[in-house]
Amino acid sequence: MTSLAHQLKRLALPQNDSNLLSRRVVASVLFDPKDAASMDRSTFYALGCTGLEELMGIDPAFSEFQETLFSQASLNLERSVQTKEVNKKLDKSISLFLTRLSPYFLLKPALKCIEWLIHRFHIHLYNQDSLIACVLPYHETKVFVRVIQLLMIEDPTHKWHWLHGLQKPGVPLARGTLLTHCYKDLGFMDFICSLVTDSVKAYSGFVRDGHCPQLRVIFSFYASTIVSALDAVEKITNSIIAKLLPFVQLGLKSNLLDYAAATYMIVCQMAVKVVMEDHLVDSLTVQLCKCLHRRPQLSREGLSCIIILLQNQKEGVVGPKAFGYLCAIPTLVSTLQSIATVHDISPLLRYLVPHLIHSVMAQDECESSKIILLSRLLLEEYVSCSSELPSDRISALNQKIQSTVRQFESRYPCALDVALENHVKNVSSDHEKSVLHQFISLTMSCGKYQILPDSDTSLMLSLNHPLPSVRNMAVDYLKEILTSEHVNIQNEFYTLRRRKLSFIWFVFHRCSVLKEAVQVLDDPCITEGNPDLKAQISWELLPFLVLTNAAPECVELQMASCVADSTLLSQNPLTHGWAKGKHCCCFTLKSLTRLCFSDEPWWNPEKMDANTCCYLHLMFCLFDVVISGASQGPLAPCFKSLMQPLVQVHLNEPITLFKFLSLLWGYNSNLGDQLDCRVSAILQTQALYVGKALLCSQPVKNLNLLASGSSPVVPSLLVCLCSGICEVRRAAIAVLHSLSGVVSSPYYPLVENLLKSSEEIIADPSYLSQALSKIYEEGLLLKDKKKKLASIEQLLQCVQLPCCPAYTCKTLLRALQDVHGEPILAVLLPAVERLLEQCAPDSCTFLPDEAHLLQLLLSKFSEASAPLLVKDPRCLEVFIRALGTSAKPYPTMPSFQIIALEQITKPFFTALGDEKIQQKILSVLFDLLVGNKNPACAQTVNGVFRAIAVDAELVANELMPVDKQKVTATVQQTRRSKMQTRKTQESSGVVPEENVVSWPRVTLILELLQHKKKLRRAQCLVPALFNLLSRCQEPASAEQENLEYTKQLILSCLLNVCQKLSPDGGPITQDVLEEDKFNVELVVQCVRLSDMPQTHHHALLLLGALAGIFPEKVLHNIMPIFTFMGSNIMRLDDTYSFQVINKTVQAVIPALIKAHEGGSAQSEGHMETVVSHIVHVFVDALPHVPEHRRLPILSQLMNTLGPSRFLWVLMLLLFKQHATQTSVSATGAEKEAVVERDQEFWISVCCEFEVKEQLSSMIRILQYLMTLPQDKEGKNWLLQSAVKKEETVSDVIFNVEAHSGKDLRHFKFLSVSLMAQLLGSDRFVGKVGLVADCEDLTESTLQEVLRYIHAVARCVEDNADKPTAKFWRALLSKSYDILDKVNALLPMDSFIMVMRGLMGNQLASVRRKAMELLNNKLQQRTQWVEEQITVLLELIGVLLKIVGRSHGKVTAQEEVELAINRQTALYSLKLLCRNFGSAHQEAFVPVLKKAVELVANKEEEKNVMGSALLCVAEVASTLKALAIPQLHSLMPAVLDTLKERKDLLNNEIYLLSAVTALQRVSETLPHFISPYLEDTISQVTKRLTSCPQLSVRLSSLSTTLATKVPPRVLIPTITKCYCTMVDAQQNRLGPLMIILKEHITHMEKDQLNNHQSELTSFFLSALDFRAQHCQEGDLQKTGEIEGYVIDCLLVMVMKLSEVTFRPLFFKLFDWSKMDGASKNRLLTFYRLADSIANKLKGLFVLFAGQLVKPISELLRQLNISHTGNNVTKSSLLLQHVLDCLHKIFLYDTQRFLSKERADALLGPLVDQLENMLGGDEIYKTHITKHLVPCIAQFAVAMGDDSQWKVLNYQILLKTRHSSPKVRFSALVMLLELASKLRENYMVLLPETIPFLAELMEDECEEVEQQVQKVIHEMETILGEPLQSYF
Repeated sequence: MTSLAHQLKRLALPQNDSNLLSRRVVASVLFDPKDAASMDRSTFYALGCTGLEELMGIDPAFSEFQETLFSQASLNLERSVQTKEVNKKLDKSISLFLTRLSPYFLLKPALKCIEWLIHRFHIHLYNQDSLIACVLPYHETKVFVRVIQLLMIEDPTHKWHWLHGLQKPGVPLARGTLLTHCYKDLGFMDFICSLVTDSVKAYSGFVRDGHCPQLRVIFSFYASTIVSALDAVEKITNSIIAKLLPFVQLGLKSNLLDYAAATYMIVCQMAVKVVMEDHLVDSLTVQLCKCLHRRPQLSREGLSCIIILLQNQKEGVVGPKAFGYLCAIPTLVSTLQSIATVHDISPLLRYLVPHLIHSVMAQDECESSKIILLSRLLLEEYVSCSSELPSDRISALNQKIQSTVRQFESRYPCALDVALENHVKNVSSDHEKSVLHQFISLTMSCGKYQILPDSDTSLMLSLNHPLPSVRNMAVDYLKEILTSEHVNIQNEFYTLRRRKLSFIWFVFHRCSVLKEAVQVLDDPCITEGNPDLKAQISWELLPFLVLTNAAPECVELQMASCVADSTLLSQNPLTHGWAKGKHCCCFTLKSLTRLCFSDEPWWNPEKMDANTCCYLHLMFCLFDVVISGASQGPLAPCFKSLMQPLVQVHLNEPITLFKFLSLLWGYNSNLGDQLDCRVSAILQTQALYVGKALLCSQPVKNLNLLASGSSPVVPSLLVCLCSGICEVRRAAIAVLHSLSGVVSSPYYPLVENLLKSSEEIIADPSYLSQALSKIYEEGLLLKDKKKKLASIEQLLQCVQLPCCPAYTCKTLLRALQDVHGEPILAVLLPAVERLLEQCAPDSCTFLPDEAHLLQLLLSKFSEASAPLLVKDPRCLEVFIRALGTSAKPYPTMPSFQIIALEQITKPFFTALGDEKIQQKILSVLFDLLVGNKNPACAQTVNGVFRAIAVDAELVANELMPVDKQKVTATVQQTRRSKMQTRKTQESSGVVPEENVVSWPRVTLILELLQHKKKLRRAQCLVPALFNLLSRCQEPASAEQENLEYTKQLILSCLLNVCQKLSPDGGPITQDVLEEDKFNVELVVQCVRLSDMPQTHHHALLLLGALAGIFPEKVLHNIMPIFTFMGSNIMRLDDTYSFQVINKTVQAVIPALIKAHEGGSAQSEGHMETVVSHIVHVFVDALPHVPEHRRLPILSQLMNTLGPSRFLWVLMLLLFKQHATQTSVSATGAEKEAVVERDQEFWISVCCEFEVKEQLSSMIRILQYLMTLPQDKEGKNWLLQSAVKKEETVSDVIFNVEAHSGKDLRHFKFLSVSLMAQLLGSDRFVGKVGLVADCEDLTESTLQEVLRYIHAVARCVEDNADKPTAKFWRALLSKSYDILDKVNALLPMDSFIMVMRGLMGNQLASVRRKAMELLNNKLQQRTQWVEEQITVLLELIGVLLKIVGRSHGKVTAQEEVELAINRQTALYSLKLLCRNFGSAHQEAFVPVLKKAVELVANKEEEKNVMGSALLCVAEVASTLKALAIPQLHSLMPAVLDTLKERKDLLNNEIYLLSAVTALQRVSETLPHFISPYLEDTISQVTKRLTSCPQLSVRLSSLSTTLATKVPPRVLIPTITKCYCTMVDAQQNRLGPLMIILKEHITHMEKDQLNNHQSELTSFFLSALDFRAQHCQEGDLQKTGEIEGYVIDCLLVMVMKLSEVTFRPLFFKLFDWSKMDGASKNRLLTFYRLADSIANKLKGLFVLFAGQLVKPISELLRQLNISHTGNNVTKSSLLLQHVLDCLHKIFLYDTQRFLSKERADALLGPLVDQLENMLGGDEIYKTHITKHLVPCIAQFAVAMGDDSQWKVLNYQILLKTRHSSPKVRFSALVMLLELASKLRENYMVLLPETIPFLAELMEDECEEVEQQVQKVIHEMETILGEPLQSYF
């Protein structure tokens, strides 16, 4: 094959196949191709519909195809001329149907449906894959081969060429061939797998409980094929695995059980055949386990699959994930048990058991539910096995699992208890109890659950029983088993101890069993070898040695004695010897040596040495013992007496005593606990009351001393008031009451105020701080505030004293936490300094209380005390020092630095007031941020800076030195300053670095500013920030460090400033910020010079904000910005870039539009041009934007611009890009795909917006298209524009000068095509349905479309002779498509009015398009409103004007156009009449008149006349009686058109129209066409055609005439027609007789009786046709016409009764032998008699008696020995006579053949054996087909053996005839006679034998052979051998 042939073959399409146009051979499954070619489409359609109905009875799912593939509309659908979309939709429907049909393919209804699809939709050409997928599962059947034979797969490159070898021999596809091709061609393997997925999808809605019976065939084929192919292939490659894996995964995920089972088989085969990768095996196992979890019904199959997979793959490659899914299978154990009985499951166990053990060992204790579940399963499985096993095997089972049970029990004892407890609830029978006890006996705690012999409960429950007797019995039993020699008693008891050791102690508290319990615990057997248990029991027994009652009979004393006497305690070193005697410890208080203390006012344990601390510790203990003993008990007097020596010896002075008490009162708040002694609240309260008692007895002098400022009494009491215990506070208040009278005390005002609120203080521990704060505030307001504040200051003085304990100071400061102010801080400042000095880095030693104290001291740097930092430099220095102290003495506390930082709050910073101080603190904060590496410090500084309200000028000072704050405002100034700097550097050689802030510090400050909200006068930062930005751009800075991050921070800060200055994005006044301070050029330069996308984003966001503030300044730089966005940012695929683009567009563009709105037209036009350029940038960048980002970017852009204003610009720019760039780069087949892809995207863009915006954009696009010239060489043909001085939007969209004429035409065509597709898209139409008020805009769109169509139509005319004519016609077609789509959107009323206007258009094409649109609407099933019908009827006049012929001069082309328009108008009138004629008949009378005029005009164009005839047919059938006045004009005109004309022979459509009109008129007005009936019948009988439709119409017209016209009219007319036609038009007689035949068939009996004589006369005349009009050489034609007449007469005969038929028959008989009649009548009569006999059968015998004698005579006459007449006619006559006799004999049941009649007929019939009339061939035919059957039946009818002998003998005589042929014929006759008579022939055999013997020696060989044959056959018939007779 040549290269050209290959190309042509590739370009060939199914619709170009010549066989589609040829009817010689038609593809068919059910019929022979030639037979199928003779069948019409309706036959196939009926066949397909029948099949579909039968399928619907089987499966209702096929009902959805009743309205698509099998609808009435499909009869006229020719897919070869349909659009791509229609064929795509059709292919989808066919594919779905064939997929659904596949399970039923072998059924007859399925083949019927496929027959229709092949005939109508050519699925064997268009849908080969789907068809093969349907039949492939049946590849071993003959039907499969029949389907394959229909395919055109001869090309070796064809996908299915490998099946070509099956077509010629017609053998089914061998399974081996299928399997071989499957593994060799992976595409075919993919086809088989996809077949399954498609079937599953098609039947997805019919799945019930995981089953779909229809798919079983598919799954079986799938599994058997793939598994067998994998088995057959020598080596499974990676390609095969990769091809199968996706389908395996789909199968495992499917809910269909059969699908999953098939997939299991495939996985098994893969596992057996190939060793797969480890990760693949793991993945498959996990998916299989998931599948089992979802579908437990296939657990056995799935687990078997997993076992096979693990068995054949490498071990250990499956991970733990599958284990989790396996454990979730509820029937895992039972299924594995079932499988294990037949197969080896060890591969799965080798994987499962290790993971199970690991899971159990690693099980978290919190997941107890799973362990309990495991325990329950263990118990239930044991119970189940024990129930099934015999008793002798149970002990073996117990021995086997005992270790497992005990190991489980040792790890999870509680879970096993819960399982046992739950199981006991369900135990009912004794057997179940026995099994349960057996299981318990396996545990280590079997004794615990053992049932006591004397109780019906367990040991555990007995030990806890409420009855003492039961408990005693349980303890006795426990003792008994302990003393017994039980092997495991130690372990059991140890387990018992681990679980419930508390039950022993519970027993102890049941005092009736004390001794027994102690004896049990003291038994050595329990603790032997277990020191831990021994120690635990000892510690548990110690509390029982404590006595609360010393009575001798006390149980506690007895218990203590028993415990002390026990072996455990006697051997313990701690309690050794306690039982032997009484131990008393006595000591003398006086023996203690008193220590001397310093004269410090406070005893401070924090600064005491170790001896002093030990002494005070002992004193505390003694005081506690003495006070406690003296308070209650029988020894209270003794302890009270001890109090005196304690005080006298150690605390003899009041000051010393109260220093001791003060220390005791406040010591419990000491965190350091230097005395190693905790003071309880009781001891504290007792000490307070002791102090109160002592104070009451003190003299005034001592009271004054104790209440003085240097005394610790009052501060210590205030510490007690802070206690959280109510009684302590109450006692402290009581002590304060004792001091309330000491007026000289500095604390007197404080004490007085506190005592007034004593109740509140006692009730609320936090009230003290409120009271002190209130006292301080009131003191500030009073005139004598010094006196009242003196007490507070005195307290503070105590705090700052070094000798005062830190814990006391801490508590006092907590009480003073709400007291703030400059005086407070001034007093406490020395303490702060002292403590900060301790924070040296090398020696930081802090007590816990000191750390808390410093924290509280730093908290005094508050808002109230902040002014002190301004007044006192020392205070500021201390605070700054604290900020720099990073010491952190304890992990639980923050560092002092952070504590100090937290004091810098917004109120504190604001209260400083002085900007210098604020600047200094701010500088310190920034220094900390730069120099400190502690993240907590940095985080705190960040939070502090965020919280305080800072003036931006302070931050600016930190960013830039004061002398550098002058910032250049323009690019020129920037360049100038850089030049000066460069010159300075060159001259000096050194770069000046002074007064320049380091970049790290700048970066950190800028980071803080990112989230700074409380920034005053933010505009002050702008110069500094731009100065920094300018520094970043310097080459030296860029080379030293990477400043991209710094740039981003600067830009972000500038953006924040802009947002603060203008929250709404609008302009700001010059007094707030001057425009010159914003260096926009510097920002743009930053964008250009940077390579970092993040820097670009920040710069673009800033420019977006600036566009709203300074629009004019940004406008000059707008295009470079968007050009940069298009070339960089839009190409990035991240959400952040997308947001930057959106925000830039939202910020920049609306600001520009808003700035120019309301201005001059020139200004607004300039703005629109700029915006168009921006849109152009986006469009140019679109190919580089990630696909999923394109639509959101353009949507956001349009929403920002306003789609109603700029959407049309975007769409036109997209069209231009495709026309000039995309389509140019695409080649070949890519172009269509690119166009389709781009159009889908354009539609998606448009549909993002509202319908109104889309329609308005279409209007603008159409308007713009009309401004373009026809071609590049031409001028603007609609809008003549002047010379353009500046660029406009039109130039931006499409510059005609810059593009070729081809680009221009492509651009126009794309624009119009897109609008057509958009209007027809589902999304657009759906949106239109949701919008109610878009009618005005739709009408405007329609008007604009009409203007554009008018313009394009003019261009079509202007370019008719140019090469671009084809383009303009295509563009006009697309424009009409737009018009169609817009019309579909119009309301019906508007549509009608618009169509009326279009019909009056000057252009014929526009008028025709309007009529076509109207016709389409009329053909739809629309519910019309009466008002709409009225308006539509008004169109009749307009249409009639179009129908009328134009009287002006027109060209030939215009004549053709007008003719088409007239046909279209007539069709419109026809549709109007069909829809509305029945209800508005009067309106259509003019239509009928006009149509009749056209028909009557013989010069009218034939196509127009054909349309007029169809219109006449419709209107006449609708008007009915109103059409009668037109009949006199209509019928002659129609009949005239049917008369002989040469042009009609070639115009079947015109002829069909005429016949249709005649048929509809005849059907409607049958009673009024009698004047024209003869001509009508004449024309009907004349027209014989090969056109099927015309034949159908003629047949219908004939039927109408035969059934509608009454007999009185029709019969005379037919008689006239017969008389007219019988001579010259004999070929019309057949159709005429058919009409009469059908008429007689429909006649009633009365009508037939009335017209019988008339009909008889007619038939006598017609039957005489052979005699009167037969030519000698035309016997065949004569016989054909005579046959029509006889058939017609038979119809009448069959409707007659016997009475009426008899005279008719004899009349015909007489007519045949009438004197002078031609012998042709005999031929006609006996042919008629033969036909009547065939119809009447046995009834005819009643009338045949008169025929015997004439027939006998006739037979004699016809014998060759007696006649010499016409041989052919004689031969025909003889045949009819013999056939008639044969039927008489055959249907004789009334003994018709009497002896006389038999004798009359016997001789003439036998003599016919000698009649050689007509030659040898005719003779042979007469004998075999006529004479032999007749005589044989004659013999049967005689029924008399005597007559048989005569007949037989006469025949035997003929065997002696001289002619061999006669002898041969006689033998044939004998054989037939014997076969009819059978055993009755035996009586005739004797006389027959001699004749046969003679013939056996006949001279003619043929006769001899025939004799042998006769003898053989007779032997077979008679059942007796005849050879013995010869």
